[in-house]
Amino acid sequence: MPFDLVTVGGGFSGLVTACRAAELGLRAAVLETRPEQLYPCSSRYSTGVFGVMGISLVNEPERLRAAILEGTDGSARPALAAAIAENAKRAHDWLVGEGARFDTPPFAALGAVDRSAHVMVPRRTFGAGLDWEGRGADLLMRRLEANLVARGGEVLRGTRVETLLVEHGACVGVVANGRELRARAVVIADGGFAANSELVRRWITPRPERILARVGPGAGGDGILMAEAAGAAIGGFGKFYGHVHHRDAMTNAGLWPYPHFDALAEAAIVVGPDGRRFADEGLGGVPLANAIAQLPDPLSSFIIFDEAMWQGEPGHAGPVGCNGTLLEAGGALVSAPDLPSLAQKCGLPAEGFVETVRRHNDFVAGAAPDVPRTSCRTKPWPFARPPYHAAPLCTGVTGTMGGIEIDAFARAVRPDGAPFAGLYAVGTPVAHLEGGPRAGYVGGLCKAFVLGLLAAEHIAGSL
Repeated sequence: MPFDLVTVGGGFSGLVTACRAAELGLRAAVLETRPEQLYPCSSRYSTGVFGVMGISLVNEPERLRAAILEGTDGSARPALAAAIAENAKRAHDWLVGEGARFDTPPFAALGAVDRSAHVMVPRRTFGAGLDWEGRGADLLMRRLEANLVARGGEVLRGTRVETLLVEHGACVGVVANGRELRARAVVIADGGFAANSELVRRWITPRPERILARVGPGAGGDGILMAEAAGAAIGGFGKFYGHVHHRDAMTNAGLWPYPHFDALAEAAIVVGPDGRRFADEGLGGVPLANAIAQLPDPLSSFIIFDEAMWQGEPGHAGPVGCNGTLLEAGGALVSAPDLPSLAQKCGLPAEGFVETVRRHNDFVAGAAPDVPRTSCRTKPWPFARPPYHAAPLCTGVTGTMGGIEIDAFARAVRPDGAPFAGLYAVGTPVAHLEGGPRAGYVGGLCKAFVLGLLAAEHIAGSL
């Protein structure tokens, strides 16, 4: 007997969709490539923060919708922004009913606009390296799977989907592990493409080998490619959600997902191989990570700061501050008593480097910056207290932006805008919900939770 619905991917996007569908009486299955009982994926690695554009989902829908459109500089589709805004609180309440546990601790240290947001508990420790097992996100995944199975659904591990089955213009199933698996609806929910170097080359940077894939192994972009091959519209590429890390995170797993340099960079400066600034550090870690990825060599930049920044609030900002975990995890600083010596140690041109620091100090004192500088969250600090420090950087990609174009019901659409019958997409592999010049990040969990509910409910109402 065919399934009513199958999801391609077993992260939060797939589990929420299938679990809600089973609750509504549909025969649902999750198709997960990995064979392990606790299969590794970005959802398990998640910090568990459920907000919308970094603000609490208890806000009025109109405020959430406006935050999405403003944060993405209008690049988000208004209908999608409205769908997220109007259903975020409902998704939270549904998850609580499924067994999720949330807390609302002080959250400003993580960069939120509001001072609170919903965070799964037990919370991550924010220490060096991955510590996902037994944390809130992992426990919720286990709970959703148990609920799905209790309702008659299935999780088919070790099931790699190879292509979509399309008949008479409608998606009617998939080919998985060499066999046809029929379904009335297929939901692409496989986590974007950050783990696929060729797609990163195609859509983010020509130097994917110089980028840290800060994701689970399943984020290979298969769902986007299958949908494109079947005739669905794709787009919205070019930006990503990520953070700024020590360069040694490329080879030292203890240096990601934490600590990262986002908070420190807002107070300090980041320079390229010429010793000069090239981006607006004050916009925050996500835009800065994107700017680093666009350098001719994404492994050629440094963060520069003084002892006051390192020992003060920027170095210790919240649970993700570098000072206290970076050195313990094996990330080394370059230090010197004066700026010319620091430039020499980093292999940077001393003249341009010293001039860059001087201009930064002039800007802090009130002069115009050489490169635009925002100070809306953390004001830039002056270089005033030696020794001076530097750390080589890399950019870590957590969630890609862009993918399958969908409507407000999470239905995939064709290039002419018509719905693609039987095909849906939820979570990371969707287009035109995030991005813009500042790489506006709506939130990985809200895309999974809200779009998963909407897809399941639309499928149930259509069968």
